[in-house]
Amino acid sequence: MKIERRIADDLLILTLQDTRIDAAGAVPFKEAVRQMVQDFDDRVMIDMTRIEFLDSSGLGALVAIMKMLGGARRLELANCGTIVRKVLTLTRMDSVFILHDAAPTAGRSAA
Repeated sequence: MKIERRIADDLLILTLQDTRIDAAGAVPFKEAVRQMVQDFDDRVMIDMTRIEFLDSSGLGALVAIMKMLGGARRLELANCGTIVRKVLTLTRMDSVFILHDAAPTAGRSAA
């Protein structure tokens, strides 16, 4: 999965470039995010703007990422479309993740 990484103040923003987080991509997605967050100690946000489909494996990947971040940080999600929000609401995960209508537009690209 292709992911753009940028930093805005104390927030690491990961913008997903694919349209799906499903069984086929869940493991590579988790691994890519793990590598991107390992050297960042502050807040982490995943920008879901392009995500049109999220299945149970994708949701499981998000939960695994949240657990990987530990108790000091919660995973924040931004720009969740109608389908993603519906999945989060039906599974009551909308109360677990911090949801934002939009991701900050400022920030610097991070390698």
